[in-house]
Amino acid sequence: MRASRLISVVLLLQSRGTMTAAELARELEVSERTVYRDVLALSAAGVPVYADRGRTGGYRLLGGYRTRLTGLTRDEAEALFLAGLPGPAGDMGLADAVAAAELKVLAALPPSLRDAPARTGQRFHLDVPGWFRESTPPRWLTELARAVWRDRVVELRYRRGEREVTRTVQPYGLVLKSAAWYLVGRVGDGYRTYRVDRVLGVEVGTEIFDRDDGFDLGAYWREQAEAFLRQMLRAEVTVRLSPAGRRALRHVAEAPFAYEEAMAGAGEPDEEGWVTTRLPVESVPVAYDVLLALGPEMEVLEPPELRARFAEAARRSAALYTAGSQT
Repeated sequence: MRASRLISVVLLLQSRGTMTAAELARELEVSERTVYRDVLALSAAGVPVYADRGRTGGYRLLGGYRTRLTGLTRDEAEALFLAGLPGPAGDMGLADAVAAAELKVLAALPPSLRDAPARTGQRFHLDVPGWFRESTPPRWLTELARAVWRDRVVELRYRRGEREVTRTVQPYGLVLKSAAWYLVGRVGDGYRTYRVDRVLGVEVGTEIFDRDDGFDLGAYWREQAEAFLRQMLRAEVTVRLSPAGRRALRHVAEAPFAYEEAMAGAGEPDEEGWVTTRLPVESVPVAYDVLLALGPEMEVLEPPELRARFAEAARRSAALYTAGSQT
């Protein structure tokens, strides 16, 4: 762990020139005291790290020192090109920037690794849009992406139901989820999420906002996504599940937490291995469509109207197969 951090210190100084102990501590997520110890260790190992004193001082490498630790392995080079998202990047107006960056990285690779992008492209492809959906990016996505990069406050006109609303938003980030783009922004003292395809107009201002360094876009999105699903799954059904039904439920449940809660609340298996549990669902009609995939590996106990609907479906299926066997 420490060896990796020492390498990171050298690479940061090599790429950025001069950095203060506080800046290094933030990048490495350690204390300034740890940075001081790491710099002493590098000096003892012969790495020419020099401390400039004064208000504008910091640490830097002397004499154009360059480490050889920047050499990429084949796995690293291929992973670098795999990490690129040309489709979403193009949607945000960054296709040229991504292409230029890839060319620069490719030019810097040794000859033995210059087949990395071709090998990666032959083996992996990211197809973001869902089936039967338009792949055209939303009208205002490029403008919002620029505002996100530049930390510019925007005036957002947005369609909410049948109404049009206007909000002053600090755009923190963009999220691509199941072919739909979402803008996450700060409005007043809280954060809000907007579907970009419902944005009716964007006016990018000249005001630059100060980001909250503690905001984690990935963590925020995970919390919002689960909160949305929990709000959506307001009903419950009681079911009996065979061992095969329990395994299949994982793939048909409307949300991972719904399956996990159902399994956590399941009773003890009976003599045939069936268990009884309660499953969060959106509604009784949706539960019918979801649980129908489990077939005879599931029995609905409650609510009565759902049980009656499955009983009727079973009678109709039995009649079809009985009639088919007699002809």
